Amino acid sequence: MQDSGGSNDSEMCDTILATGSSWEFPAKWDFVLVCDDHNLYSEKDQKKKRFLEELHRKGFIIKMIKDKKLFYGVHAPSGLFRKYQWLLRNPDNESEILCAQQQEDELGVSISPTTRICIVSYILQNTEIYSTKEKLHDLIKKKVFETAFPLHEKENLGRFLKMNWARWRDILYPQPIEEIRKYFGEKIALYFAWLGWYTRILFIAAVPGIALVIYGFISFSSSQISKEICAANTTIMCPLCDQKCPFWPLSDTCMYAKESPAIMILTLLSFIIQVTHLLDNEGTGLFAIFMAVWATVFLELWKRQRARVVSRWKLYWWDEEEEEVAMELIHNPEHTLQQYQHSYIRSTIVLILVTLMIFVLIGIAHALVIYRVLVTVIFTQSSSEFFREKATTIAVVTGAVLHYLTIIIMTKVNRHVALFICEIEKPRTFSEREKSFTFRFFTFQFLTHFSSLIYLAFFLGRINGRPGAYVRIGGKWRLEECHPSGCLLDLFMQLAIIMTLKQTLSNFVEYMLPWVSYKFHMLCGKTQGNSRVHMEERAQDPCKEEWLWNYQLNEVNIFSLFDEYLEMMIQYSFTTIFVAAFPFAPFLAFINNLIEIRLDAIKMVRLQRRMVPRKAKDIGVWLQVLEAIGILAVIGNGLVIAITSDFIPMQVYKYTYSPCVLKNHTGIDCLTGYINYSLSVFNVHDFENLKDLVELKDSMGNNITHCRYRDYRNSDDYNYSIHFWHVFAARLAFLILFEHVALCIKLIAAWFVPDVPRKVKNWHLKEKRKRLLERLK
Repeated sequence: MQDSGGSNDSEMCDTILATGSSWEFPAKWDFVLVCDDHNLYSEKDQKKKRFLEELHRKGFIIKMIKDKKLFYGVHAPSGLFRKYQWLLRNPDNESEILCAQQQEDELGVSISPTTRICIVSYILQNTEIYSTKEKLHDLIKKKVFETAFPLHEKENLGRFLKMNWARWRDILYPQPIEEIRKYFGEKIALYFAWLGWYTRILFIAAVPGIALVIYGFISFSSSQISKEICAANTTIMCPLCDQKCPFWPLSDTCMYAKESPAIMILTLLSFIIQVTHLLDNEGTGLFAIFMAVWATVFLELWKRQRARVVSRWKLYWWDEEEEEVAMELIHNPEHTLQQYQHSYIRSTIVLILVTLMIFVLIGIAHALVIYRVLVTVIFTQSSSEFFREKATTIAVVTGAVLHYLTIIIMTKVNRHVALFICEIEKPRTFSEREKSFTFRFFTFQFLTHFSSLIYLAFFLGRINGRPGAYVRIGGKWRLEECHPSGCLLDLFMQLAIIMTLKQTLSNFVEYMLPWVSYKFHMLCGKTQGNSRVHMEERAQDPCKEEWLWNYQLNEVNIFSLFDEYLEMMIQYSFTTIFVAAFPFAPFLAFINNLIEIRLDAIKMVRLQRRMVPRKAKDIGVWLQVLEAIGILAVIGNGLVIAITSDFIPMQVYKYTYSPCVLKNHTGIDCLTGYINYSLSVFNVHDFENLKDLVELKDSMGNNITHCRYRDYRNSDDYNYSIHFWHVFAARLAFLILFEHVALCIKLIAAWFVPDVPRKVKNWHLKEKRKRLLERLK
């Protein structure tokens, strides 16, 4: 041996190295195990020896290198891979396997490096100490081993991916998917193939979204509604809070958009308000339908692309369950097959826990509502005129930031709860566990992200009552109303803040933490390894330098790929479900994904240890998640247009009560008078807290006897007017029509675009015929 380890460790390793006919070390090592240099005869040392001896019995070659830690390189025997090839002779590569079997004696077993690493990883994870039944993950938990990882390649594919993929300068270049597959395996390659495809299709959605916003910005000054709002100096609106709140002219909402404040945040808010006034038009509905069709076409085109890719990889007929059973047989032919099972008791417990967790997440959304109410009350009672005027805006912005903080905290809680539920369910295989965990965790995350947004979109300003009879929290604080510029603005601002913070801060943390950690480890490694003795040892054994470099990289989280998918699913939800309120979403997602692809590439190739490759023929359960989000997008956008926006009331007025209908005028905008139509009248003497309000005089010194508020109620008894029921019927009719039209278009698009291309089907048909002819001969 070339190491300078202790005599007892050397004797133990010499025993383990006696594995067959050769004492020569292999050129490449499959895995490296790392541990501390434990005291001789300690419990940890004995467990380590017994585990390595179990590997020795399976035919593994083991090499020890001693540095600050003990490194054990393991190399699996070729018999394992011969069994694998013979067991998994699927129709796509049967002829290749038979040909490889004939050349085996001359060239050895031919198998891809990714498959080799995958098999070795499975055997390492399932090898157990005979006496204690402890497996590798148990030994890592008990600090017997610190970690285990496959090695990066510094040359060949590793170098190619560093120079042609994992660089910021390649951000606009296509990804080398084939090389990614050969290095990281099919599962990771399919993730990047899907992410690249999704990003390209996002550009198609981003263009009309930006066009809609630009149109709204340009046509703002010519909008009849905007003109009426800006001219409504004498239209006095009811106070937005209970104490020290002034009556205010409706034209103030125009000032939000017209003023040029010195503070940057107010400039941004002015722009947002200016845009949202014009989102309630015919283009919004068309854009929402377009996005519903886009989501369907995107999924159908991805299915076609996936079929082409996996056919080229010869994995079209690959069976994941068969692969797992084959791995078990290769590892231990006497292994008892774990069968499918179902327990109604466990299912009931799981259902109860999931329900409780959903109630907790809904409760957090209610807490955010209470926070917004309290902030509004506090700032409206402030001595500063600025804070009193901007109380609603401050509540919206700080509420969005607090919502983002709850997302960060609850993400960790949701993960632990989902894992605990998976343990209760006791799934049979790793793939079942992954599927169950995915559904549970995504459900919790979806509610965490969107419960507050659902309240803003469909309940804010609709359950708060009316002047003189407000709904109050604890009988004291009244529920908040929509922003003076409209209910759509609250949803717009919440989406903009959360999506921007999530993408910018998440990407920053996702990249900077591994980068800083990598630089720190490399600096410590150089400091410790600059001694003359260490430099001589590394010069004598090149493995030492390679293993140390891999060890200094960041450890790979088993949820790394899962987290990447989850991040994209949440982004896809933001992009589709409420896109009618936030047309910027596809564009922001497109820019983010261009960065995300290279960020993930740099992280996987340069900053962290090599991930264990996995086979896959699709993106798994995430495809079902995408389809569910597509259906929710139709429902969500239909509800936003029908309930949140003023599009339907404007159309009811335009075609029922406008001057164009009643007076048959020409050359007049049909929305003239809409603002007066959409506001109800309230007698200020009916306020329950009239004495707490400010002086009942307007800016001209006139007494205020009546004020206006957004609703459709009679001025005498405050019951709903006939206009309310007309608008309600129109909203319901539009919602039903929109949902059916959009869903029908989705179904037609799904039927019209085949999941598998004709060329791929014909290729597989010819291959089947070819194999059958060969067998017949």
